Amino acid sequence: MISYDQALERLLAHTRRLPGESRSPVDSLGCVLARDVRSPMDLPSFDHAAMDGYALSARQPLAAGSEHLVVGSQAAGDAARASQGIACEIMTGARLPDGLDAVVAVERTQWLARGDDGTPARIRLLDTLAAGYNVRYAGSDVAKGALVVAAGTRIEPAHVMLLAALGVTSVEVVRQPRVAIIGTGKELLADPTQPLADEQIHHSNGPYLRAAFAAAGVQVLSCETLDDTASHYREAVVRAREAGADLIVSTGAVSMGRYDFVPDTLQTLGAELLFHKVAIRPGKPMLAAMLGDATLVLALPGTPMAVAVGFRFFAAPVLRAWAGQGSEAVLHAVLDTPQQAKPGLRHFLRARLGQGSDGRLHASLLKLQQPFRIQPFAEAGAWVLLGEDAGDCLPGMLVEIASLHPGGPLSVSTIRDMNCQGTPI
Repeated sequence: MISYDQALERLLAHTRRLPGESRSPVDSLGCVLARDVRSPMDLPSFDHAAMDGYALSARQPLAAGSEHLVVGSQAAGDAARASQGIACEIMTGARLPDGLDAVVAVERTQWLARGDDGTPARIRLLDTLAAGYNVRYAGSDVAKGALVVAAGTRIEPAHVMLLAALGVTSVEVVRQPRVAIIGTGKELLADPTQPLADEQIHHSNGPYLRAAFAAAGVQVLSCETLDDTASHYREAVVRAREAGADLIVSTGAVSMGRYDFVPDTLQTLGAELLFHKVAIRPGKPMLAAMLGDATLVLALPGTPMAVAVGFRFFAAPVLRAWAGQGSEAVLHAVLDTPQQAKPGLRHFLRARLGQGSDGRLHASLLKLQQPFRIQPFAEAGAWVLLGEDAGDCLPGMLVEIASLHPGGPLSVSTIRDMNCQGTPI
């Protein structure tokens, strides 16, 4: 049995960055950028008004009370025009007429005269006006050639907005990883529309993994449910490899019982064993292997929280490595619930989060941590990680925390039962 850190090191040593592919920014949502994107233009691309008002030349500050003739009007989308230094009515977003360099808001002026068409012809300033006031300069948001999105960034809607504003039509993103999911156990009922027999349970690990991988931007090739037959498992693994799976995740049949056929079956396929059994709770019987040089296998115990831990703390780091991303930042919270951790094991515990009266982030462990329980997982806001030498963990100590799902926020479902009577975050 090896430690969690050793297991993760062996996994990541067998990963390689996946190739890139070209996509439009909209079609790249949720994908990871493979190459830096630099701005092809200034943003804004021209000097323009930040609000409705009057554009003037204020190279020398214009005093409050000064009066100015107004000639013409400039709306957003109008072509550039010369001004001869005379004030011009201007609308928000409109390009500044040549020679003008400041904008006074309508409400900070007094009309003195109107033209025949009712438009302002002469105004008085209520405040001193200096050059650059209420002007958005070209390149003040993004300068041409500047790095706007770095490789390794997961594309979010805000990135799509930025890339669209810059006129970027395609970006290179990392190819989506391809995963095949195999659930084993003759007690599993895969079709929830069918009635359960007395000896059956609904299959929840497969739907969970399918949803979790999809949310992480992974292409799920298949999700099969098999009985406890080694030959059927072997056939499913072969199908997954032939379909081009980068990762095969199976659940069940990985421990030491008579029906735990996964280790021997992978060996008959020529797999290179990376590890079998990790000093963690839950999920100790976990196995990892390589099939050839392109397909990684993670064989997880069938207990629901062992599956959740296997995905979050083993599969997720592999996905980051394939995308060229570094390791996740380590986050901490103040523990509010005492916990006695068994020495020698890395513990992954479900918790709720809240902001304490001290202004710090607090974690309260859920009372029911048994690995078969799913309801607490749905109620949790984060994982709490306790190291192998954590020992007796007392309230007030700092503990490492992680989001429930890779790339997801730390969240609070509820703060009831929390010792800190704070404000949810």
